[in-house]
Amino acid sequence: MIKFEHVTKKYEDNFMALNDINLEIHKGELVTLIGPSGCGKTTTMRMINRLNEPTAGKIFINGEDISKMDPVELRRNIGYVIQQIGLFPHMTIEENIALVPRLKKWDEARYSKRVDELLDLVGLDPSTFKHRFPSELSGGQQQRIGVIRALAAEPEIILMDEPFSALDPISREQLQDDIVSLQEEIQKTIVFVTHDMDEAIKIANRIAIMKKGEIVQIDTPDKILRHPANEFVKGFIGEERLNQGTSMIPSVTDLMHFNVVTTSPRRGLAEAFRLMKEKKVDSLFITDKRKTFYGAVSLKKLDENYKNESLTVADIMQTDIKTLSADAVVTDVAELFHGSDIGTIPVLEENKLIGVVTRSSMMRGLAEWNHSSGGNQ
Repeated sequence: MIKFEHVTKKYEDNFMALNDINLEIHKGELVTLIGPSGCGKTTTMRMINRLNEPTAGKIFINGEDISKMDPVELRRNIGYVIQQIGLFPHMTIEENIALVPRLKKWDEARYSKRVDELLDLVGLDPSTFKHRFPSELSGGQQQRIGVIRALAAEPEIILMDEPFSALDPISREQLQDDIVSLQEEIQKTIVFVTHDMDEAIKIANRIAIMKKGEIVQIDTPDKILRHPANEFVKGFIGEERLNQGTSMIPSVTDLMHFNVVTTSPRRGLAEAFRLMKEKKVDSLFITDKRKTFYGAVSLKKLDENYKNESLTVADIMQTDIKTLSADAVVTDVAELFHGSDIGTIPVLEENKLIGVVTRSSMMRGLAEWNHSSGGNQ
């Protein structure tokens, strides 16, 4: 899909921004470029739409040398999302999203339908949002518009340059989830620049770690967590993320968390292990992007299978799990916990995971039962 062959970028002051880069990005793949400031990650990405031109080497898209393409036409066929969003303040949300389709001479019915589809895709009601102006939206909503605007003309390739770094942590995590969900549905080729290793691990199919204009390692998040190429990569990932052991059963205090931690069925075991350690849980619930519940994987099960690098969490998850319905009352919960060693019970509504109940939250429910007979979710 995208191929760099011996690409070098050298500036007039002899600064070597890129040094003999070879990189291939496959169709439908989300690749993150990450590294310290000045490592060349943004320069690399901006070469794909010719905002930067190489000093030497060639870049191909679908086998065609992009240096021979008209740069304006090339850019109209590549989505581009930046940190500053760049929405036009005097245009409505609909006009902002439809900008490139209109430049490409789409008829009104076609681009209007596309606007509605894209707003629905990111959970923004078209009838509510498309006639608003950017100033009437929150920062997270504006960034969602920036993302779907890049999708509007149905490009094969989307470039994203640290798009979420200016957002607050909650909005950032929500948008990362959006990207993962969107990518499962649209399967675009995405090149995503970030300085956040946790973000890269969460969203990427492969991560390219860069240093001083060179790619020092490119691989899946799971392989990078298991097999960092050298001391630089180890240091950049951070010891807290490296899962070099397989016997780290959490203590009781580690288990005192009530948030639902989920992961996709396709995630590797090293990624699952990192997530468990980060969130301080002893199990992960397996769901798809619509929160459909498939099962759970325990730390013990992960520990037993960790050395098999070909497995995903879907391969080892438990499916015969006791669950609660959304309308359960506290006595139903107590009955499930009684005489069992279950620590956490998933709560489902129409087979969608909406929460969990722990023994602690059950005890609070029992303490309050004299005042209310409502259930815990």
